[in-house]
Amino acid sequence: MCGINGILHLNNKSVDENQLLKMRDVLEHRGPDDAGFFIDKNIGLGHRRLSIIDTSSAGHQPFYSENGRYILVFNGEIYNYKDFYPELENKGIKLKSGSDTEVLLKLYELYGLDMLPRLNGMFAFAIWDKEEKKLVLVRDRMGVKPLYYSLYQNTLYFASEQKALFAAGIPIQISANGLEEYFFNRFVAGENTLYNNVNKILPGHYMIIHENGNTKTKKWWNLKEEIQNHSPILNPKKWFEETFFESVKLRMVSDVPVGILLSGGLDSCSILSSLYHQNYKNIQTFNIGFSEQQHNESYLAKNITEEYNYQFNSIKVEGDILFDSLLNSTYFQDEPIMHLNEPHLLAVSKLANSKVKVLLSGEGADELMGGYVRYKALKSPSLLNAISHLRHLEYFNKNPRYNKLLRYSNIKNNSDLILFNSTSIYPNDINTFYGEKEKPANEYRYQILKEAKELYPKSLQRQALYFDQHTYMCSLLDRNDRCTMGASIECREPFLDQRLIAGLGTLNDKLLFSGKKGKYILKSTMENKLPQEILNFRKIGLSSPWENYLVSNSKFKSELQDFAKSEIFNMPFLENINGKKIVEQIEKGDKKIIPYILPLFMLHIWQKNYFEKFV
Repeated sequence: MCGINGILHLNNKSVDENQLLKMRDVLEHRGPDDAGFFIDKNIGLGHRRLSIIDTSSAGHQPFYSENGRYILVFNGEIYNYKDFYPELENKGIKLKSGSDTEVLLKLYELYGLDMLPRLNGMFAFAIWDKEEKKLVLVRDRMGVKPLYYSLYQNTLYFASEQKALFAAGIPIQISANGLEEYFFNRFVAGENTLYNNVNKILPGHYMIIHENGNTKTKKWWNLKEEIQNHSPILNPKKWFEETFFESVKLRMVSDVPVGILLSGGLDSCSILSSLYHQNYKNIQTFNIGFSEQQHNESYLAKNITEEYNYQFNSIKVEGDILFDSLLNSTYFQDEPIMHLNEPHLLAVSKLANSKVKVLLSGEGADELMGGYVRYKALKSPSLLNAISHLRHLEYFNKNPRYNKLLRYSNIKNNSDLILFNSTSIYPNDINTFYGEKEKPANEYRYQILKEAKELYPKSLQRQALYFDQHTYMCSLLDRNDRCTMGASIECREPFLDQRLIAGLGTLNDKLLFSGKKGKYILKSTMENKLPQEILNFRKIGLSSPWENYLVSNSKFKSELQDFAKSEIFNMPFLENINGKKIVEQIEKGDKKIIPYILPLFMLHIWQKNYFEKFV
């Protein structure tokens, strides 16, 4: 796990070593163990290393092919790299290291980009071809590893994080379309970002940039096609257990200690149980606890850890510690935080850093198997329409969850029910709170929605899953990467093995959405392997009581007063917002204002503590 960066001048200008290294070293948190760079006239590559597999100097990057033609910088892991040993040996190739990096470059030499579908892993890498004078940028299937780029003033810059682009001198400018999408959808989906001049390589895509400026982008992994071409799964439960357990085992491949982010919920406890039933020893678990009972699953995590004779570690992130962690997580995130648990994940990752270098996470299970309560609302749109007429009932207005359902029910077309299913406020709310605003025209979201409808024409729930797998889940993976790498920890997600992703996409709805919590295939598979208290516990997720934080801690209360007169209210989208008035509402205990105020407050924190660093 590493940080990568590079510069390719398209006008034969020589790369400035200081500029390249400035980009590289702003990513030091991603790779504190080693650093390297390569420069040849107009091309430069940088690398920061977090040593996980073959921690010796043989894994140093940039990595050169024996003939000197190819230079590779690689961020990620190829879990099945040893499976290629016999094949390489049969071709007379002798490996000089035990690293997956060397295997990756050998495969590229042999097969070019045709080798990509054979890889099981998470990765973002760049290869410079000296002979053909071209740069190849590649990203893994689901976008577990980030990769950003900017074509600016006849130069291509790329890096694992946006901050490296800004360190290179790319001007930091907020995109008007990106800001609209931040408020409407919580995050910017697809190849666009919150910034002008900054884009993402899409998950499952690669980009080839020639020295003369010719550029080609291609999708190398298509989930829709994988699902359509998948052979029937005759025994789903047996298939799921075997594939899931093998996925967990693959993600234990490491030359350094591996631990688990353990919430106490079904997903992460299933990973822990899989390790236990595969006879793994000396596992460390890391947990985030809450003083508020309605948010706390910590005792469940502790109980199962001790039952399996593993070692439990837990931390509470509150008060001043939470405030400081918020500022730090904003820096690592590069954008305003939107899941609202980033400070907690960063803090628990720092706790883990003293004992392990790798963490397993249960991320992806909800989006693959229907684990969110919000999917249930899509089962019967007619019922939603009936709920929309209950706005006069006091119960629906006072209970935050039912008030959210009531506001959601005011959406009248199925497409928007999918597009805004993962948000906290909806188009009507936006127009009421901010003034009349046009919905963002993000073509990527509509393209994914089109694919979802073609794949599952009769199920809004399945459409929402497919849509989330390409949008919302990407934002979660970005969050996981930034929070863990901010603490120099690698994060791996066993549920995101490509065999699970495609296979689950073919299963009957009943195997996903049955039961109170969904994820029926997972629960039925683990029902004889997990304690009943975990199987039956109501889903909490990593939620945080921000309405309490903002008014109970002196640092937050002071920041709330700065927020009331924040510069963000000078932005075009926010011209109708009275900062002082909304702060007064929250101080009076108005919880209904929370979904509206938090995106604004986090935007304020970001602009004040991140944006100014690069202006």
